[in-house]
Amino acid sequence: MTSMWKAALLAGAAWSAAATAVSAQEAPVANSGLSVEEVVVTARRREESLKDVPVAVSAYSGETLARQGGADITVLQQTTPNITVQTARGSNSTLISYIRGIGQQDPLWGYEPGVGLYIDDVYVHRPQGAVLDVFDIERIEVLRGPQGTLYGRNTIGGAIKYVTKRLGGEAQGKVRGTYGSYNQTDLLVSGQTPVGGGLSVGGAYALYKRDGYGKNLTTGAEHYNKDVQAIRLSAEYAPNDDLFFRLAYDHVQDDSNARHGRRELPTLVGGFKVIDEYDTQAGFGDDNSVETEGLSLTAQWNASEYLTLKSITASRKGHTDTVIDFDGTPVNTLDIPATYDDRSFSQELQAVYADDNVQGVFGLYYMNSQASGEFDTIAGNLGLSIADGGKVSTQSFAAFFDFSANLTERFKVSLGARATRDHKRSTTFRLFYLGATRSPYQGGTPRPILQTRTNYGAQTTFSQFTPRVSASYELSDDLSTYVSYSKGFKSGGWDMRGDALITPQTVNGYKPEVVDAYEMGLKGYLFDRRVSFASAAFLSKYEDQQVSTQVVVPSGIASSIDNAGSSTLYGVEFEAKAKLTANLSANVALGYIHAEYDTFNRFVPAGAPNPLNPSQVIPAGGQTVNVADLYGFQNTPEWTGNVSLTWVGELAGGTLAVTPMVSYRDSYQQFELPLPLLDQDAFTLVDVTAIWTAPGNHYKLALTGKNLTDERYRTGGYNFAGATFNNSVIGFYGPPRTVSASLEIAF
Repeated sequence: MTSMWKAALLAGAAWSAAATAVSAQEAPVANSGLSVEEVVVTARRREESLKDVPVAVSAYSGETLARQGGADITVLQQTTPNITVQTARGSNSTLISYIRGIGQQDPLWGYEPGVGLYIDDVYVHRPQGAVLDVFDIERIEVLRGPQGTLYGRNTIGGAIKYVTKRLGGEAQGKVRGTYGSYNQTDLLVSGQTPVGGGLSVGGAYALYKRDGYGKNLTTGAEHYNKDVQAIRLSAEYAPNDDLFFRLAYDHVQDDSNARHGRRELPTLVGGFKVIDEYDTQAGFGDDNSVETEGLSLTAQWNASEYLTLKSITASRKGHTDTVIDFDGTPVNTLDIPATYDDRSFSQELQAVYADDNVQGVFGLYYMNSQASGEFDTIAGNLGLSIADGGKVSTQSFAAFFDFSANLTERFKVSLGARATRDHKRSTTFRLFYLGATRSPYQGGTPRPILQTRTNYGAQTTFSQFTPRVSASYELSDDLSTYVSYSKGFKSGGWDMRGDALITPQTVNGYKPEVVDAYEMGLKGYLFDRRVSFASAAFLSKYEDQQVSTQVVVPSGIASSIDNAGSSTLYGVEFEAKAKLTANLSANVALGYIHAEYDTFNRFVPAGAPNPLNPSQVIPAGGQTVNVADLYGFQNTPEWTGNVSLTWVGELAGGTLAVTPMVSYRDSYQQFELPLPLLDQDAFTLVDVTAIWTAPGNHYKLALTGKNLTDERYRTGGYNFAGATFNNSVIGFYGPPRTVSASLEIAF
């Protein structure tokens, strides 16, 4: 009840501000040029003022991200209400993202993310290599709530749009070098030039090097280091005002050392202790390689004054070779070598219409993707190597539309819908090999299979109709409000870790999940446009949520993906930017969410303890247990907040911008089951960035300090406590305090 009162007070504060703003219209006060800048977004596939979009959207320009010291897209977690965007446990560049409690922590092939990531309108279907570094971009937009009526692929939780810069009509270039803590050495080189006849070409190269925050005390290698190279190339052709073509290529190579985590418990045998957060005693090796690349062709034709036709053709692929030492010791108690491969082709056609009374988009989408992989679980205490592998192929077809109509000068309604058909084919195997060394699939000694635990193929089709409706009303020229309903959908699949001898139902797969999302919002400008703000209150009813669980049983590790049942999520969000003086501006973001399971029906395999009564062991055949009272949402802190100030003034003939920023995340769970050893307490991060720009914008000097109070906070973990795997409980941590300086030269 207390939480509901807090949420109601926050929503009420926004509506009180609205009343003040409406009154202020009667007696406007000149602001002497102190208006905040108008924010223009393309959330609905057309340029609109943020005030007019009946969707909860956060937008960040490249300049804003630079002032926030954003090195990659995980900075969004600090600045955006009710989201989690971070690097996956045991990884350097795999993305984990949640919006309003909806996401997908498990990055294994076959699982679909709950949050859609788009690079220039191209859907990125796998999370490997998706922790995108922020360079040479126009802006990033975060859309909260289901967006299936607007975007190519289903986005049940929301969407993150990464928009790169278009080439201009002038030749220009830029070089930026950065040096910082832990021997950070970054280089960015970019340039573009017109060729003639409406053709321009451009490219960018980025190199990111950094020593580790810690050490692998067994091998001597750097731990939590960075070794990444990225390339972007593009060509744009605009023969006239009505035609535009863009061919774009990107490639990222991540050779950073493998991340193994640090032990949160001492071993039961062997004498290995808890060490520094960034150190590890893992003995399984440090080799890691992640390669991703994409090619896309965008064609746009302004067919008339009101109609634009657009085609987006894209292909993407990726390959990962990595190792994770789950036990964090030189002993091969729980070592995991893994290989992942993926590729996809997509084609999207759009028709965007806009006149004075009707605006909207109609789209057709097709995607053909394959994701495969294999990993070993080398279980030294059991004398086994367990090989898990398989492949999932998806053919997705969808038609969607979202149109708005002005019923009066101030009242507008929007109607949208999506029809989705996903056909999936899967092969899955799980094999036991005698001997605690790599299996033949991972280059180990050839030997016969000891036992086949899982070996099946399956295919099925998932179809869903998902509508959206909204109504918006302009309370004044500077203020608008809206209400909306939308349905989100994510298709089902099969557990790539499933053991058919422990959980026979694994061959049946898991069902799709759906969410019914209700939202009301208020956004616009206050105090003669010295303040811009956006607020939203939301309620989501989540059904058949897909939850991945691994538990220790006598024969090893049992995996299951449960359609957990139902849950209720509600909360509020508030964002504002204020021009306090001619030199000083402020940004505020605040989010609150209450996420609770109504039912959580989890299958517990035979031999495992009963979650409702740990003294009892689940009998043969396993049992489904409702654990809603014991479980909670992962990666979903109740409160998130951010406050920053930016002072801009003249210094040495140039312009100096100083931005201190404080961000807060409430306590949160790493998994659905509370685990005090791994769950993270509330923490606050303090950052400061100072950027001096020379006259003519030819030179920039920047000094950035991140996590200045040196907070140590977990971003993930693995829990395999107990004697079977020698108390293998490990945690992964966010970056410590760092300071960096950079010089940029533009010509």
